Amino acid sequence: MSGESSSVPSLYAWAGGAEALARLTERFYERVRVDALLGPVFERMSAAHPAHVALFLGEVLGGPPRYSGERGGHPEMVRHHLGRHLTEAQRRRWTELLLDSADEVSLPEDPEFRSAFIAYVEWGSRLAVINSREGVSVDLEAPMPVWGWGVPGGPYRPG
Repeated sequence: MSGESSSVPSLYAWAGGAEALARLTERFYERVRVDALLGPVFERMSAAHPAHVALFLGEVLGGPPRYSGERGGHPEMVRHHLGRHLTEAQRRRWTELLLDSADEVSLPEDPEFRSAFIAYVEWGSRLAVINSREGVSVDLEAPMPVWGWGVPGGPYRPG
């Protein structure tokens, strides 16, 4: 889609809203829990973690700002990654499992949606790896990213 307007649905709406993202994160974290590479990273994950991630994804994809209102916004998401020393192999596996889960729960398969969704997953997972490195701090003023049908605005510069 070349231009966005009020008649163009958000990625959140196109995906199926809160219910679709909740199905996605539930299925995804079921897979993560038993994955040899990712299971250890998430071994202390709370039962509410999939729901929190669904709220985050919903807001990023243009849905209501519930993660910011209830969980602390982007700075809080960054805080969860600090000092975790995530590897490229873990990032790639995380991405693979999330995209496989999207197929399993029947998120839209059209090329425009999947292209935008995959672009966010790549961007966000790479950001998580950057934020997991030693010496990274949380920018308490960092805005919540909002992903649309186009491309992000400019390169990320870690704080």
